Amino acid sequence: MKEFMMIFRNEKVEGGELPSAEQMQAVMNQWQNWIGNIAAKGNFSGTNRLDSEGKTLKPNEVSIDGPYAEVKEMVGGYLVVKANTFDDAVEMAISCPNLLYGGSVEVRSVMAMDADIHSVSFLAVK
Repeated sequence: MKEFMMIFRNEKVEGGELPSAEQMQAVMNQWQNWIGNIAAKGNFSGTNRLDSEGKTLKPNEVSIDGPYAEVKEMVGGYLVVKANTFDDAVEMAISCPNLLYGGSVEVRSVMAMDADIHSVSFLAVK
């Protein structure tokens, strides 16, 4: 089986009304059930949410507060799954709770750094 990463994005929201504790619990239950279903089938590899605190570093010692200061969407977390094919990984993503709330799921194949010598060419000292 290969590994695939699902990257969860949502619109960047500032201010506004916070969901109630009951609403948050209902959303958390949806996520737990979805991830639990993936794990029960032996396809779970790992997951984490991402905090909104961050800094983006760019060339020439430029830094920007926040990991998404210049975009309308923010990456809220990720899930790594195991699947036989890319299409199988996409099929798992179709029932992601993030899609119920206007978010998106990007599915990407994970490539080991030693799988392709060209994947680490950017590390060469010039």
